[in-house]
Amino acid sequence: MITIDIVNQTLIFQNRSYAISSAANGVGEREGSFCTPLGKFKIAEKIGADLVPNSVLKGRVFTGEIYTFDLAQKHPDRDWILTRILWLDGIESHNKNTKSRYIYIHGCPDETPMGSPGSKGCIRMHNKDLIELFDLVQIGEDVAIIAS
Repeated sequence: MITIDIVNQTLIFQNRSYAISSAANGVGEREGSFCTPLGKFKIAEKIGADLVPNSVLKGRVFTGEIYTFDLAQKHPDRDWILTRILWLDGIESHNKNTKSRYIYIHGCPDETPMGSPGSKGCIRMHNKDLIELFDLVQIGEDVAIIAS
């Protein structure tokens, strides 16, 4: 099971601990809130298995772009989803809308700070950490997001 601790901004899996960044707007399940949902989930889909680090994904599809500082300067308002996606599906009544809200565990630019909230609802990870996690987990893997 993957355990994501919102208070400590960590993701734990198989005795490994990774720094993450959850939603800047806090926790919640409401559509359009840009909050990170709490509760029990499953990994519904794994996307990007063969992509190189820093591959840009939009709508869960590789755009053909590789993230660079110059690309970021050209698109300053983009919410960068890079490298891999683990798409979450809520399995409790209060978080059933998670998949339709497009809540992921995904990669982000390596300069993005971890350890503090900053996303638009997803769980951000540095690319090398996400690749390691992605290779270890399976579709259907249990995920718990807690605010301990």
